[in-house]
Amino acid sequence: MNVRTLLVAGIIGTATVMGGCAATRTQESAGEYASDAAITAKVKAALVATKDVSALDINVETFRRTVQLSGFVDSQAQATRAVEITRGVDGVQSVRNDLRVKSAPTR
Repeated sequence: MNVRTLLVAGIIGTATVMGGCAATRTQESAGEYASDAAITAKVKAALVATKDVSALDINVETFRRTVQLSGFVDSQAQATRAVEITRGVDGVQSVRNDLRVKSAPTR
């Protein structure tokens, strides 16, 4: 092998390794992940503690301090209350409400 081929191979190899180390916008640092996990736990605890909302069917996920609520509630009032409770939790920057109201069973 000549020197030029080795140099090109070295540059390509280095670029490949360094490209794998680059962070993307969808990745979180360890600190952000821990903070989001703490926010999720606080929101779940707040929802369970209230009698206004049935928290059993509500899923809570947090990414970069934005909390997403999904699942089912008995009424629109419960969905609104769940969002209010979530907004009141320390560390929450915004809330995405994907809650759905359960439909009445058909006979």
